[in-house]
Amino acid sequence: MTTTSAETAATTAILPSYIKGEWWRPETDAAVQEVRDASTGDVVARVSSEGIDLAGALEYARTVGHDSLAPLTFHQRAIILKKMALALTERKDELYEISARTGATKADSWVDIDGGIGVLFAYSSKGRREMPQSTVLLDGPLEPLSKDGSFLGRHIFTSLPGAALQINAFNFAVWGSLEKLAPAFLAGVPSIIKPATPTGYLAEHMVRILDESGLLPEGSVQLVSGSLPGVFDLLKLGDTVAFTGSAYTADKLRRHEAFQSGGVRFTCETDSINASVLGPDATPDTPEFTAFVKQLVTEMTSKAGQKCTAIRRAIVPSALAADVARAVA
Repeated sequence: MTTTSAETAATTAILPSYIKGEWWRPETDAAVQEVRDASTGDVVARVSSEGIDLAGALEYARTVGHDSLAPLTFHQRAIILKKMALALTERKDELYEISARTGATKADSWVDIDGGIGVLFAYSSKGRREMPQSTVLLDGPLEPLSKDGSFLGRHIFTSLPGAALQINAFNFAVWGSLEKLAPAFLAGVPSIIKPATPTGYLAEHMVRILDESGLLPEGSVQLVSGSLPGVFDLLKLGDTVAFTGSAYTADKLRRHEAFQSGGVRFTCETDSINASVLGPDATPDTPEFTAFVKQLVTEMTSKAGQKCTAIRRAIVPSALAADVARAVA
């Protein structure tokens, strides 16, 4: 008996969000988006955030999350990051299996999954090697502000009191999430992860592994599966937003009042038009030519070229154009 897509959708539960310490699903099927397997077209997940308490999630991060994460020292946070990396490593086969349904090859998944785990290891190492066993990081030397030395000043860094809202792109569901989560966690700021809907089910499983590991300080990590209606109106001083996506969308977002005059920090990683330029002396018998061709092919095929660092323009001397074309083919 053949199962129709409608029947599949009817039996596929809505992808849950993880907010306020619990896994949450909408009570209705309103505004549900179907996400399909890139190879078979089967429904993989149904996504909706209809009725989600975004204000409550933000406040939970600012209060419960901050109180559990900010008092930890940089070294304590770094050690947890390493344990998180180990927990994901133990179950990464599950992530690879899910990643295949997004259309990713094994090599694509390696960049995303092992790359993301590597980010956790890297920030853990930096936190223990380069930062103090403290909740405060000194910024520069002591500055005398009076002639007699009775008035001194020193800048310090410490945890922001708000939440870090992290909006990610579709092409790196694991790495994109963890590259934002790791520095925020090390800085003692709770994260709310918003993955792109087409691959959000992979990010959801990554967060589920971390939740089931028991390593997460309460409120330090939350996940919203689906849209974020009106979330920028809920942000306030002390919150941050990290966005990965198109330059057009980033430009629209940064015009919001929260960023223009509300003191909310906005960071974006957007479109790029990277070029690789071959010098006229890099003939086919040189290692530079070989490296140029190899990297060009890699960047065109890894994630089908759909990543911000991909080479989009290959600039080649006309005398070498035919040689490069043959080598790339």
